[in-house]
Amino acid sequence: MKKEMLTKTHIVCIIALICCLLWGSAFPSIKIGYQLLGIAGEDTMSQMLFAGYRFTLAGIMVILIGSLMKGHFLCPKVSSWPMVIKLGSVQTILQYVFFYMGLAHTTGVKSSIITASNVFFAIFLSAVVFREKLSACKLLGCVIGFAGVILINLNGNGMDLNFSLAGEGSILVSACAYAFSSMMIKRYSAKEDTFTLCGYQFFFGGIVLAGIGLVCGGKVTGFTPASTVLLLYMGMISAVAYSLWSILLKYNPVGKVAIFGFSNPVFGVILSAILLGEKNQAFTLQGLAALLLVCIGILLVNKNQEKADDNL
Repeated sequence: MKKEMLTKTHIVCIIALICCLLWGSAFPSIKIGYQLLGIAGEDTMSQMLFAGYRFTLAGIMVILIGSLMKGHFLCPKVSSWPMVIKLGSVQTILQYVFFYMGLAHTTGVKSSIITASNVFFAIFLSAVVFREKLSACKLLGCVIGFAGVILINLNGNGMDLNFSLAGEGSILVSACAYAFSSMMIKRYSAKEDTFTLCGYQFFFGGIVLAGIGLVCGGKVTGFTPASTVLLLYMGMISAVAYSLWSILLKYNPVGKVAIFGFSNPVFGVILSAILLGEKNQAFTLQGLAALLLVCIGILLVNKNQEKADDNL
């Protein structure tokens, strides 16, 4: 019954959008966290240390919540530790090391657009690895959804055709790492409990990120009740969203789930407008058109997937 429910399109849509809403809230939350803790925009190592704290906390949360749900303490099987380490290395360490490295050398607008390309990579990889059908309708949905991401970021600032390996190249590697991690979680979740994989890969990756930040001179000090609550919330974002997303990937084609990733930056812009007062992009005809394009892209891909499922 659980599997049947989690493969229904409307259930996938609701859960995936909840995940993307949580991930979208991470954009303004990170900015607020930097302000509360006095982390400068160019202080990459302190940002990485902050991310390490966040993901270590997320790992602990997933392990504890999963243990309560299962009625026993979650611990990977001996044979599963290589999967945990490989998943943590790609999903958390590789993705975020290159993300922060790239963000230090390019604009937030370009980073947001390039990051959204992980949807393309995930769908193409799923066609190769899991033989998911790559139809013209699915490709059209991806292109339309990606157009929405570009539109929501077209504010006249930070857009140019310059490309550097340290900047845009690093963000592209980060996007590829996320796409590869989607393939890994789908394959590994057939052999190990999803909560166990998520919790321990976050914990492992968070410890490594924090270690890199500390060794390279990063500092995160001056915690207050407000910044502590924010860090707890950000840990919860990763714990809840990634666990739910991984469960969807376990029971559904990657493309059916990945396409919702285009809504991340749209939610990010809308929530930044509400929480940070950045209203230039969100509550405008441009913002509404971007949201419409993302919705059309999601509908096209999922409509195509429903037809493919009916033909099985």
